[in-house]
Amino acid sequence: MNSISSLRKDYKLHALTETDVKSDPFRQFSTWWDEAVDSQIEEVNAMTLATCSTDGVPSARIVLLKGFNENGFVFFTNYNSYKGKDLLENPRACLVFFWKELERQVRITGLVQKVSPEESDEYFNSRPLGSKLGAWSSPQSEVISNREWLEENAKTITSKLGDSTIARPPHWGGYRVRPVTVEFWQGRPNRLHDRIMYSLEGEQWLIRRLAP
Repeated sequence: MNSISSLRKDYKLHALTETDVKSDPFRQFSTWWDEAVDSQIEEVNAMTLATCSTDGVPSARIVLLKGFNENGFVFFTNYNSYKGKDLLENPRACLVFFWKELERQVRITGLVQKVSPEESDEYFNSRPLGSKLGAWSSPQSEVISNREWLEENAKTITSKLGDSTIARPPHWGGYRVRPVTVEFWQGRPNRLHDRIMYSLEGEQWLIRRLAP
């Protein structure tokens, strides 16, 4: 425990002020996104997705961002997975990006809805063959007997679909998180970090500073 409690890092690469940030969170995220990509961060699009069931049980996992614009942030998954069931019951979520190389974090909370079938089809059709077959092969989040069962099921699906045009499974597609708050966190020395919060008030984004 002593070795864990002594782990610490002083942050000093950048600063974030109210005069620096853009007028809306999408433009600000785009600026930070471009800087993260330019920094060659590995799996820069990895983000924590937190959901909650109607009985109050939270769940979190890493998923991959596959697109963003002023309408929200998009990821794809199996609709029958734990996260899909949570979002069916409670269509709210939190996304967290942590880009440690830049000493930055972005936290997004918002409402969630499925993207259109056409948008899901477009992305599914762009995926590698193995990923397409995997979407058909894995009953995500269900209990299975062993690894061998999964591999055999994948072989069966590959034998059945491998030489044909593979359509998107009906249980697989995209979600869009429409933000109501977006917080940009910049690490600073002595734990006096910068935290700038955008909150949607009607049609306007209100910008506030939060204490670290």
